[in-house]
Amino acid sequence: MAKDQEVERIAKKLDKMVHKKNTDGALDLLRELKNIKMSLETLQSTRVGMSVNAVRKQSSDEEVQTLAKVLIKSWKKLLDGSEGKSEEKEKKKEGSPVRSSSTSKDSGSSEKSSKKSEETPDSPTPPTLPALPAQVTSFPPAPVTTDSVRNKCRELLVAALQTDDDHKTIGVDCDHLAAQIEEQIFQEFKSTDIKYKTRLRSRISNLKDQKNPDLRRNVLCGNISPQRIASMTAEEMASAELKQIREALTKESIREHQLSKVGGSETDMFICNKCHGKSCTYTQVQTRSADEPMTTFVLCNSCGNRWKFC
Repeated sequence: MAKDQEVERIAKKLDKMVHKKNTDGALDLLRELKNIKMSLETLQSTRVGMSVNAVRKQSSDEEVQTLAKVLIKSWKKLLDGSEGKSEEKEKKKEGSPVRSSSTSKDSGSSEKSSKKSEETPDSPTPPTLPALPAQVTSFPPAPVTTDSVRNKCRELLVAALQTDDDHKTIGVDCDHLAAQIEEQIFQEFKSTDIKYKTRLRSRISNLKDQKNPDLRRNVLCGNISPQRIASMTAEEMASAELKQIREALTKESIREHQLSKVGGSETDMFICNKCHGKSCTYTQVQTRSADEPMTTFVLCNSCGNRWKFC
């Protein structure tokens, strides 16, 4: 139990590094994992393999990438070996003749002995499928609905969650998870109006996005709860690549605005907090997502003070 807790602690730290896009210190955590004698049950219950693989993809450090590959390869052998033993045991069970008791005095006792030996194998077959994540199974069941619109939305959410084979690897019930997400959105709007449909469309589109697999995996693993995904903004759901593009565009817009000495609209609606003058010039720039209001940049014509309103 202590070993499982230690591995789970390291896995959570690696997940945080991937989320923050900062893998400093990952090498020390990978070395700790290398010194831990890993078992099949620990791999399945902690899902540390997924965390290590994510760090390998995120990190640019060759030493981190190499050590992560070594760990994943050794764990894969452990899993393959378990599956091979299971298949060999099944074949042996089907192909071996029924054992009989050599010390039986009559055919009746011999038959009973052979049946007993056939029904009880030498050792239990080890599990080959990962356990269902505890955070997914802990959700209460979503209410069943007869509304055709809501049922169709749930079907579309299931299809989005099953875009790749991640749901099979994790072992999550996508029907149950989709119903939970749809229920949270419906409880917010209390109807299937245009706002409800718009919210559903944005969830489905982002979950299906092949360039943003981390969002889908985090929802399937339970790192992002149904309540959270139901209320996330477009910026929060965006992929890392899109967030970088938006940030670059925002910085460029601000830079161009700060360098500009002419243009904009003159107004007396603003009061400078330095000279308290009302002679100002303002411009508006879309620095956030399209559904968010524009950012207003104000320049005091008297003292040159600049500020902004969001």
